[in-house]
Amino acid sequence: MTQTSTDSNRFAFGDNWARFLTVLDDDRIQEAEQSLKTMLGVEDLQGKTFLDIGSGSGLFSLAARRLGAKVHSFDYDLQSVACTTELKRRYFPNDTQWQVESGSGLDKDYMSSLGEFDIVYSWGVLHHTGAMYTGIELAQQRVAGGGKLFISIYNDQGVKSRIWWLVKYLYNKLPKPLNKIYAYFLSFFLLALVLLKYTLKLQLMIAIEKWLNYKKNRGMSMMHDMIDWMGGFPYEFARFDVLVDYFQIRGFEMIQGKETTKLGCHELVLQRSLSSPNQ
Repeated sequence: MTQTSTDSNRFAFGDNWARFLTVLDDDRIQEAEQSLKTMLGVEDLQGKTFLDIGSGSGLFSLAARRLGAKVHSFDYDLQSVACTTELKRRYFPNDTQWQVESGSGLDKDYMSSLGEFDIVYSWGVLHHTGAMYTGIELAQQRVAGGGKLFISIYNDQGVKSRIWWLVKYLYNKLPKPLNKIYAYFLSFFLLALVLLKYTLKLQLMIAIEKWLNYKKNRGMSMMHDMIDWMGGFPYEFARFDVLVDYFQIRGFEMIQGKETTKLGCHELVLQRSLSSPNQ
């Protein structure tokens, strides 16, 4: 199974997702479903095939299946595969329309063996592989003619992104439980700075309301995302315009996009031309 980073330097994504499943509820699942419907511009996914590259907790595979798609989920991290398998067991036991397996988004032979899909989904995954553009290239090849690619990639903030690389690298070098202490201390320190910023702008409730309603952010959990922010490594990034140009050259048109100018991920939903070969 292909992956460019050593296991000693990789963040334990599956371990974090296993903890997330303890707080997963119907509200979070519905928020995930709504996120897919909004970004893909659909009311359901009936009759569609859905590839989840780096399924993580399995939340969005579950959301896609509940919306009617035939789903194929895979992840390089075995604990993440276990999390996705657990969600399938909970909500769609013995379902032949949802397949979960271990695999690498950097393995050309494996990716080719999957075939083509109406929707290829990879949110916040490929920038953690250690070979982001290889992962992006193999992902876009799985999109059928007229199909959609829903991808998110960390924003390139210049020097700030290089500092974040160091923050994440240090997290993965620290022994347990020092890495968790480091992550939460740094996270809460940064949140305190945000509170101070909005207090000085007399807009304190804007920050507080955002945190209180964090569940509405794709159904995710702030406490679990904190660990991901601090520990998610390998870590790569790209500018929004660079990504748009990359996909346009390969026959994609952007139909929905969210560009961030801060720390966080760009979100792009792109549609492949019917005449564009997926090579």
